Amino acid sequence: MNLLRIAAFSDGDSGGNPAGVMLTEDFPSDAEMQRIAAEVRYSETAFVVPQGDSFRVRYFSPESEVPFCGHATIALGAALALKHGDGSFPLVLNNAQISVEGRKDGALVVATLQSPATRSALAPAELTDSALALFNYSRTDLDPRLPSALMHAGADHLMLALNSRTALANMRYELDAGRTFMQRHGLVTVMMVFVESAHLFHSRNAFASGGVYEDPATGAASAAFAGYLRDLNWPHSGAIDIVQGEDMGARSLIRAEFLALAGSSIRVSGTARVIEI
Repeated sequence: MNLLRIAAFSDGDSGGNPAGVMLTEDFPSDAEMQRIAAEVRYSETAFVVPQGDSFRVRYFSPESEVPFCGHATIALGAALALKHGDGSFPLVLNNAQISVEGRKDGALVVATLQSPATRSALAPAELTDSALALFNYSRTDLDPRLPSALMHAGADHLMLALNSRTALANMRYELDAGRTFMQRHGLVTVMMVFVESAHLFHSRNAFASGGVYEDPATGAASAAFAGYLRDLNWPHSGAIDIVQGEDMGARSLIRAEFLALAGSSIRVSGTARVIEI
C-alpha cells in the first residue's frame, strides 16, 4: 500500500497530528478507502488522484468520509512537495476547490492551505447548553467575549470559549454520547478554546463524529475559527496562532491568516514531518 504517514502542524520535529496520505492513479472503492482509513487508525486519511492540472482529494476518518480535513491537507501538501518539488497544488474536494502549498525546509516541510469559504453564526442557546452538559461544563465556564458559535470552513464545527486554561485542560466526555450529539447536529468537531491574548489561543477539538476522541491539531476548525473571529470584529493584525494538543502530549502549532473580506478563505499554515515506521 503506497501510504505516507505525516504529522501535520508539528512543533518542530515533534508533536503534530498524524494523517495518512495515499497517492494513487485511481481511487479504490469507497468501501476499500473506508477499510484503509480504519486500518491506519489516524483521525483522517487523504486519498489523492491526479485530475488534469489538479488533484482530486477525498478524506476518510476511521468511521466515515468527511468533506474537508485541514491537517490531512497540510500532510498532503508535504507529500506533494516531497514528490513533485516545492510548489502550489490545486485541489478538488467533494464540495470545494482549494489549494495547498508545500516547501521543503530541511527534514520538515512548511505547508499552507487556502481553506474553503467561511461563515459563522451564534449557536442556539439549547445547543450550547447540550454541549456544556456533554463536556461537563456550565455557563460559568464560558468566556463572554467569544459567544458560542456554529462555524464553517468546508465542514461544520461548534465552538465553545472557556474562561480558564484549567477548564480547557479538564475537558472530558463520553465518546458514544459525543458521536450521537455531533451526528444529530451535523457537526464534524466541537472546538473548545482559551484566549491567552488577542493573537494567541489554546484549543482542544473533540472529533467523536469520526470515531476519534480528540485531535491534536485541527486545521479545518482553525480556519472556521479564524473566520468567526473576523465576523466578530475581534482585534487582530490579520493572523492568529493556535496551540493545540498540549493536553494530549502532542503539542501542535497552527497559524491562520485572513483578509478583511467577510466569508473569504483562510490561509492555514504549519510544518509537517514524515513519520518513519
